[in-house]
Amino acid sequence: MPKMKTKSSAKKRFKLTGTGKIKRKHAFKSHILTKKSKKRKLALTHDGLVHQNDKANILTQLRLK
Repeated sequence: MPKMKTKSSAKKRFKLTGTGKIKRKHAFKSHILTKKSKKRKLALTHDGLVHQNDKANILTQLRLK
């Protein structure tokens, strides 16, 4: 049986932390930045964590579960 491939989209978007949580980037920071406040753009720069309800789905896409 062939190996299970990871989803390329998930591989590019998510990273695992040392404690097993999943890091993600915020959306809405790629274009049309003139109307967004500096405070909002700065907040979007920082990484976030994936919600617990979505964790199992992402781990499946990354073939870690």
